[in-house]
Amino acid sequence: MPDFRTPHIDSLAKDGVMLTQHIAAATLCTPSRAALLTGRYPIRSGCERCDLTQVCPFLHSCILVYLGKWHLGLNCESSEDHCHHPFRHGFDYFYGLPLTNLRNCKPNAGNVIIVGSRSNVRTVVQAVVLALCVLLLLDLFHLVTVPWRALGFIFLAVTLLLVVVLLFLSQFRNINCILMRNRRVIQQPFSCENLTQRMTSEATGFIERNSDRPFLLFMSFIPVHTALYASPDFLGKSRHGLYGDSVEEMDWSVGQILASLERLNLSNRTLVYFTSDQGAHIEEISDAGEVHGGWNGIYKGGKATNWEGGIRVPGLLRWPGVLTAGKSIDEPTSNMDLFPTIFKLSKAAMPSNRIIDGRDLMPLLLGEVQQSDHEFLFHYCNSYLSAVRWHPRHSSSVWKAHFFTPNFNPEGRQGCFDTHVCMCYGAYVSQHDPPLLYDLSRDPAESSPLTPTSEPQYYQILEAMREAVNKHQRTLTPVPDQLSLNNVIWKPWLQPCCSTVWEHCHCDNERSRSPALVGNTD
Repeated sequence: MPDFRTPHIDSLAKDGVMLTQHIAAATLCTPSRAALLTGRYPIRSGCERCDLTQVCPFLHSCILVYLGKWHLGLNCESSEDHCHHPFRHGFDYFYGLPLTNLRNCKPNAGNVIIVGSRSNVRTVVQAVVLALCVLLLLDLFHLVTVPWRALGFIFLAVTLLLVVVLLFLSQFRNINCILMRNRRVIQQPFSCENLTQRMTSEATGFIERNSDRPFLLFMSFIPVHTALYASPDFLGKSRHGLYGDSVEEMDWSVGQILASLERLNLSNRTLVYFTSDQGAHIEEISDAGEVHGGWNGIYKGGKATNWEGGIRVPGLLRWPGVLTAGKSIDEPTSNMDLFPTIFKLSKAAMPSNRIIDGRDLMPLLLGEVQQSDHEFLFHYCNSYLSAVRWHPRHSSSVWKAHFFTPNFNPEGRQGCFDTHVCMCYGAYVSQHDPPLLYDLSRDPAESSPLTPTSEPQYYQILEAMREAVNKHQRTLTPVPDQLSLNNVIWKPWLQPCCSTVWEHCHCDNERSRSPALVGNTD
């Protein structure tokens, strides 16, 4: 929003390069983060699937440091194997949340699982009640002999299952909302109190300790993902409620990191990259009715959709003395591009045994080329190809075709408020044949789809995009499904527990530590 006070984030655009068509490779956290860390479409890594499960819902699932939200899984076979830990992905130090930040993680902030499933639960309850009424009528008129004893056992089993689910939900915070340092759980459940400040202290401490050698610091901010929180210094200070408070505290953190680089004379030797893993979560409204999900400006839709509001994200890069300050680039780029860019800058050999979909950004940033190396970008909703973007060579047009779009609910709103996030299949979407076609260079808000009458090259454009889709899909090979039901269902034996079950796995080795000491490693 235009009246947010974010001077430090704004300075990244003023002193660096702004990518105005920077695109997240997925519409949700887990697959988008997988794309950023691998330089590949998430479907190539098995991080997209066909049904309801779109992210990791539970935990089991140079010098490099990862701070903040991980959300790419943790354990495979036991509660301590840490097969998906950041250490297994090249990082040397980790301080953060192995899962994510949810409403459930903050006391009295509500339950996002219940919010997201209430429409499905309502449908199931209605179907069960209707079925029982029909059986009663059939039995009453002696049309069917109903085995009431068997139904009673089924009802008892369902009741017991419901009790187990409710017990699990009541303990969700203790089970999943944990803070780790390296392989050790240090706070379970984690406390929101001063968490951004603690993370910032970790970041600046790391920079201080490693100022004399190359490093990569991955600072994955926990806000402004809900549940929102702000430290006392920021609480109630913005013009946009708790969401604004969280944004402004994040900006303060960015400022602290930039100040550390400046103080240590590292600014001219450091490439800073600022982005988001998807657009704002339009449907995220607190139980009190306060907007907690953010704002997407002119762009339609939000998180979990392939409308521009769901995938067009900030792309700010600053490198004083190397990148031209105040430069704006209107070419399509992707968060997958970070991977090959870092490889090239570090003079490391790119993996040759897999397809890398990202492109090195430096030629574009330096002005050595004028057009993005991405002629086509493919947009998935789960494992379904939802849309494709085409920027023809030597053309200013950026065409985008939607093969299906989510059905917003209530109609006329910009999100799927009945399910909390938009789904990708069945009655939740509308298929389009021919696809909805837009020229984003003229209609970035995707407000008026083109027709054969309004666009003379309509059929040729769609045909070129279909050919690109066919070519792309031929490069896909079967891989294990990382988000299969078997992988994401909760397994107690994979659950980290820093104390005992009788103590509700509770521990707190952080509260006694002052912010000045948080940067110390174990």
